[in-house]
Amino acid sequence: MTDRRSSSAGAASPRRPAEHAWLITGPLALVAVVFSTIIGLVTPDPLGEWGLTALLLAVMVVAGLPMLNFVIGRQSFGVRLTEIPLVLAFYLLPPLMVVVAYTLATLITHLRYRFGIAKLAFNVANASAAASLAGLVLLALPPIQGVGPGTWGILFASVSAFTLTTLFGVAAVIGVMHGWQAGAGVLRNSPSTLPASTINVVIGLVVLIALETTWWSVVLIAALAGAVAMVYRSYAQFFRQHRTLGDMYELAKAMTAEGQSGNLVDVLLVRIRALMQAEYATLSLPAHGRHPEVMLTARVDDTGLLDVAPTPDVVREEARRQERSLALGVRLGGDEDLRASLRATGVKDVIAVPLRSGQAVIGTLEVTNRLSDVGHFTPADIPIFETVAAHAAVALENSRLVDRLRHDAYHDALTKLPNRRRITSALDESVKIRAPGEVVALLLFDVDGLRQVNESLGHAAGDKVLVEVADRLRASAPSSALVGRAGGDEFLVTMRLESAEAALDLAAQLREQIRDEMIFDTLTLDVDTAVGVAVHPDHGSDAATLLQRVDLAATAAKSVPGSVQLFNPGLESRSLRRLGLAGDLRRALDDGELTVYFQPKVTLRDRRLVGVECLARWEHPTHGTVAPEDFVAVAEHTGQLDRLTEIVLREGLRRSRDWAQADQPLSVAVNLSPRTLTDQHFPDRVQDLLSEFEVPPQRLTLEITEAGVLDGTDRPIPTLRRLRDLGVRLSVDDFGTGDSSLAHLRRLPVHEVKVDRSFVQGMATDPGDLAIVNAVVTLSQQFGLAVVAEGVESELTLELLQDIGCEIGQGFLFSRPLPYERLEAWFGAQVDPETISAAELPRLRVVP
Repeated sequence: MTDRRSSSAGAASPRRPAEHAWLITGPLALVAVVFSTIIGLVTPDPLGEWGLTALLLAVMVVAGLPMLNFVIGRQSFGVRLTEIPLVLAFYLLPPLMVVVAYTLATLITHLRYRFGIAKLAFNVANASAAASLAGLVLLALPPIQGVGPGTWGILFASVSAFTLTTLFGVAAVIGVMHGWQAGAGVLRNSPSTLPASTINVVIGLVVLIALETTWWSVVLIAALAGAVAMVYRSYAQFFRQHRTLGDMYELAKAMTAEGQSGNLVDVLLVRIRALMQAEYATLSLPAHGRHPEVMLTARVDDTGLLDVAPTPDVVREEARRQERSLALGVRLGGDEDLRASLRATGVKDVIAVPLRSGQAVIGTLEVTNRLSDVGHFTPADIPIFETVAAHAAVALENSRLVDRLRHDAYHDALTKLPNRRRITSALDESVKIRAPGEVVALLLFDVDGLRQVNESLGHAAGDKVLVEVADRLRASAPSSALVGRAGGDEFLVTMRLESAEAALDLAAQLREQIRDEMIFDTLTLDVDTAVGVAVHPDHGSDAATLLQRVDLAATAAKSVPGSVQLFNPGLESRSLRRLGLAGDLRRALDDGELTVYFQPKVTLRDRRLVGVECLARWEHPTHGTVAPEDFVAVAEHTGQLDRLTEIVLREGLRRSRDWAQADQPLSVAVNLSPRTLTDQHFPDRVQDLLSEFEVPPQRLTLEITEAGVLDGTDRPIPTLRRLRDLGVRLSVDDFGTGDSSLAHLRRLPVHEVKVDRSFVQGMATDPGDLAIVNAVVTLSQQFGLAVVAEGVESELTLELLQDIGCEIGQGFLFSRPLPYERLEAWFGAQVDPETISAAELPRLRVVP
């Protein structure tokens, strides 16, 4: 049977005082008295042989010792062999003597645990009530005759009544102490323990048959009892090991799942507390760098975490100082002074393990008080907890690394200010929650003369100027403002103000406060700034528009008195120029004036050609070369985007077919506008073009910008899935320039990520860019995505990309975008004979 050893409940419900147990103990005691009285009255000879009763009492005491212990919440349960002597007692003794013997056996067994009076009274009353009910069941059934099947059924029914009554008594007291949910939990867990009771009854019947056959069977029964004890002990050990391994696996899974979220510590402490069957689990991390001090505790009775620990600080300090595990308790021993400090706080035992990051100790993890009044940590728990702590240390360090990467991704490495990405995100949020009667102001400070400083004094001096401007701007700006660096020599300030005029006044004040002289060694520099101002809602409804227009205003500010310029529509000369190009673009598309250039994509290890990216170019007869972003924008706004995309697709697929026929099969990549993904007919046109040119779909890669594929809606997903089903490869272009993450890409049917050139080109000089590229490459490979690095322009960048495992790149180091005729010449000259040797693979020539 299973016997309750603690009256406390699980973590999910509040714990009530122990006196509430009397609400169940009283009725149980009354039931025991009433049922025992009835048994005494209806039994002709209620008293049996006292010698045999004493012998069975001793057997009951021995059988009452737990052979297998397990804990549910605060409950400690023990699997016992009490059903075996009960079978013999109900056969050999009158029912009333069985009640007396089992009640005394329960009292003797539980006195050794030194339970409180309330707990002891409940266990005795519960045992007596169950035994008396089982006695009534026995009397209600036909009299026992012999040891045949009829007797088996009678004894099985009586003992089963005893077992179920005990179980319901335990559930009732837990329900009173902790609510009906906790009591129902005990009943839900009961099916796993009832088979043990059934087995015990069967063993008791076998013993009974053996004793009735011959008393010499006592020798065999004693041998069997020893064997059963060994089996129970072995099963107990196996049960603990299996549960520990399962819990450690679940813990490792949970840490992996929550490693990049803010819930890691919550999951970590709750799982560790449950795994170690402890009352408390505490994580202590001293302050380090920009990470604040952490002191959090999970307690079995609380759903949240506490910011205090039950153990004194000296325990954690000693574990960190000695850099080894510290175990203190009844079965753990330990320093007597430390144990005295524990006793003063009411703690019975604790295991504290230092958490390591390399050779350094970054904190401690500790568990306090094994659950149940009689439970204690043992030396066998120490290696288990040390293993858990090692996993926890790795998870915490990885979490800090991710936090560092996230911080670096949103902050400028030189000035420590938020970068353009962070400003953009904050600006979007401010625009969404703007209150009536206010504006969201965006100020852009463009530092004048920084190029001359870099050329005359070196980039180190230029960096000092930028840091000084950042410090002055941070110190001068209002506390409610967000100050950041947009990149290069540009700084951004955003905040809420009453009006555009207030934004102009603030811009002028800040400009004056940061334009004082800067002294570097023996040099005194005059540094000035031009300031552009744009406000929401007057000048834009989103961050991208505001950033574009404040940049126009800052450019215009360089040529106006006071160097402060508020955006106005007249500054959008470029947009007006785009509008004038609309008619010319239509004619250019009709007359075939647009040309497709090809930029090679190369494996970084051996510089072998694997494909090309198709890029549209337009040489305007009047304006000269038109930037792709200009005529693509014009095509989008004038409804000519489909024609432009089809021209590039046709030329790319035609060349891919020609190369395949020349035994040089190459994949082609074509850029798509986000608007194309909303066209439900586009996948059909792609399929028709693939069939027309007889190009396998896997040789076509469609590149979509990060903002296009992750626009905050699910609109692109159906088109992407249809393209994927065609067999076309999908790539996310300019990754890193938006505010998405690789985790978002996992739900999209893409095959490839292209790291934006701004990060790749900064790898050699900016550790933050290097960390971002490294993180993108590593995580992409784990998600099964290919990675292409854009903007590879130097051998140093190439070597860094090789070191972090990036496989494909494109950039000026290998070749600029080339027209088809020059690309053919490039194919013929791509292998440099001078690089061919026995120890070196052929490399591509660098084409300027």
